[in-house]
Amino acid sequence: MKVTISRKAHFNAAHRLSRKDWSMEKNNAVFGKCNNPNFHGHNYELIVSVSGKIDPETGFVMDVKILSDIIKEEIEARFDHKNLNLDVPEFQDLNPTAENIAVVTWNIIRKKISLDYELEVVLFETPRNFVTYKGE
Repeated sequence: MKVTISRKAHFNAAHRLSRKDWSMEKNNAVFGKCNNPNFHGHNYELIVSVSGKIDPETGFVMDVKILSDIIKEEIEARFDHKNLNLDVPEFQDLNPTAENIAVVTWNIIRKKISLDYELEVVLFETPRNFVTYKGE
């Protein structure tokens, strides 16, 4: 029997969507107002889900407090109130789209969670726009 637990978190961050190897005109055509040279921000909502077997001793798939601490230390501390383009090394040469933020988040958390568990990250950039990544 496999069960999924989830933890919700949030962080606020600024970013600019652009490619350094494109002209301003092409960046504006592709990314529109998200290419603002002065950046723009989002209140991101993050849901991290871990799936696996229930431990018969504890009754947990995983202690949610441990998952919460991983998210807080590895993601919130790294991204919250940061300019993703300027302050976060993972986005030095990677466009910080919601898709790329979700993949980077998954990769960071994956290193802290046993491979016995499946991992899924859902990142809401706005209440209506979100990305899901399962490591596939």
